[in-house]
Amino acid sequence: MANIKDRRTRIKKGIRKKLEGTSSRPRLSIFRSNKVIYAQLIDDSKGLTITASSSIELDKKGGVNMTISKNVGKKVAEKAVASGVQEVVFDRNGYLYHGNIKALAEGAREGGLKF
Repeated sequence: MANIKDRRTRIKKGIRKKLEGTSSRPRLSIFRSNKVIYAQLIDDSKGLTITASSSIELDKKGGVNMTISKNVGKKVAEKAVASGVQEVVFDRNGYLYHGNIKALAEGAREGGLKF
C-alpha cells in the first residue's frame, strides 16, 4: 500500500459496499481530522443529510479529545431523536473503532440512538 490514506480508502469502500442508510435507519457517518470531528446522519436512498454535528458547533477548536468526541455523539443523537430517528447504521468510515471514534459512538448511544 502506498500510504495510510490509500489503506483507509480501501477499507472505506469495503464498508460502504455493505452499509446503506434508509429513511427509517439512516447511516451515521464519521469524519475525523487532527483538529475537528464530524458526524452526520445520511439517508442514502434519497441522497440527503438528515442532521449533522461537529466539534466546531460546540466551539471546541484546536484539537479533539475523547470528551469532545463524546459530546459530539450526544449532540448528533439529540438532533436525530428530535427529527424522529431512533435506529442508525454506524459507518466508521475506514477508521479503527477505538479512541475518538469509539467515544463518539458511546456518546450517540447515551443520547438515545441504537445501532
